[in-house]
Amino acid sequence: MSIHLLTGAGSGIGRLLAERLHARGDDLVLIARDDDRAAELAAAFPGATTVSADLAHPEQIAPALAAAALPARIDAVIHAAGVVALGPVAELPLDAWTSQLIVNLVAPAELTRAVLPRVRAAHGQIVFVNSGAGLTAHPDWGAYAASKHGLKALADALRGEEAAHGVRVTTVYPGRTATPMQAEVHAQEGSDYDPSRWIDPASVVTAILTALDLPRDAVISDLSVRPGPRG
Repeated sequence: MSIHLLTGAGSGIGRLLAERLHARGDDLVLIARDDDRAAELAAAFPGATTVSADLAHPEQIAPALAAAALPARIDAVIHAAGVVALGPVAELPLDAWTSQLIVNLVAPAELTRAVLPRVRAAHGQIVFVNSGAGLTAHPDWGAYAASKHGLKALADALRGEEAAHGVRVTTVYPGRTATPMQAEVHAQEGSDYDPSRWIDPASVVTAILTALDLPRDAVISDLSVRPGPRG
């Protein structure tokens, strides 16, 4: 039985991943943005440990983790939380840049730093759920893509730094996936949302589990998941 720390377990890919891990008997440590969300997650995942820390305020992370009764060893940390705000560089306000950089990049870096000794003790794994935008930036996606390009850089640097400690680092790059975030993206784009056009979140979760469950003699460092052909 493994112990996994997750962000983003409230919805989308993170929620489904938490459900799959919980169903197979793994232990969960779930980061929630506030006490109300923590109570919701505790009710949804009996036996899970919940920690209240708002990723929009990374300074909360280390104190919240220090106050929690965390195990000495954590087998995996999965960063699945994220925010998105679209707009051209000429018009996007400052808070749209700072909010995405903080939640999508700074908070994962700080959370990783805070729990890394426990992951090292387990010879565990860090998984970053990135995005296709972490590889290619398109018009109106500048701020979000910048945060995700930064997340790729974080993962790449961490992979080299932690190899000597036996820690594996994986980045998963999902294409457009049928999640509440994708519905929000369509609303921002002003387009109709048809979830059947996009990747089922279960497919992305299967890819993440494949990386987590891979035997220790190998690591999936980077994994792109794209919508399949529709026929």
